Amino acid sequence: MSAPQDSSNVEPKEVSSFERWRQRAAWVTGLGLSPEDQKKREEFNLLKGMESDWKRCEKWKTELLHNSPAVVFMMKQLQLIDCNVTAEHLQCHPCHKVSAGGFSPQHGILLCQDGFFNKKHMEDTVVHELIHMYDHAKFKADMTNIKHQACSEACVRMRAVASLVQNPACPGQAAAEKAVDEVWDSCIKDTRPFDE
Repeated sequence: MSAPQDSSNVEPKEVSSFERWRQRAAWVTGLGLSPEDQKKREEFNLLKGMESDWKRCEKWKTELLHNSPAVVFMMKQLQLIDCNVTAEHLQCHPCHKVSAGGFSPQHGILLCQDGFFNKKHMEDTVVHELIHMYDHAKFKADMTNIKHQACSEACVRMRAVASLVQNPACPGQAAAEKAVDEVWDSCIKDTRPFDE
């Protein structure tokens, strides 16, 4: 039987293996990392999380475009008015959880990959933004005009006001409420494309 070796007799290859194991353990747990390595670990985990959010968003987007009756309906209605929207017009990006999505005539539909509670929430957001796209294409709605946006949002008064307040062109809560009130009677009656 041989005597136990002290660490001074351990060969460099074994120390190297142990050190690699220790570094991996430190990386996983975050314990024992230098401030520089801790920052690298946080950046890595952030990027890994963003990649995971993006993959989930893209997967759900594809599924909704093929399987959601409401999304398929809106896509068809857009095609009927010569607005040939494709999956590429719906872009998944990180938004730092400030919203679930948005519509821009120049850029299409933004889907906030880190802003969805679940697939149903994403579906509701996609339909909501497709309605904005429809209103813009059919009625030339100008989303920088808060009255136009209020009309497009008028499916639910509270949501319309909340959405307007987030518009940089809206000076505040009072202006948002006023805009919604001014267009409410005419816009609430307009249920296109759902009644066509």
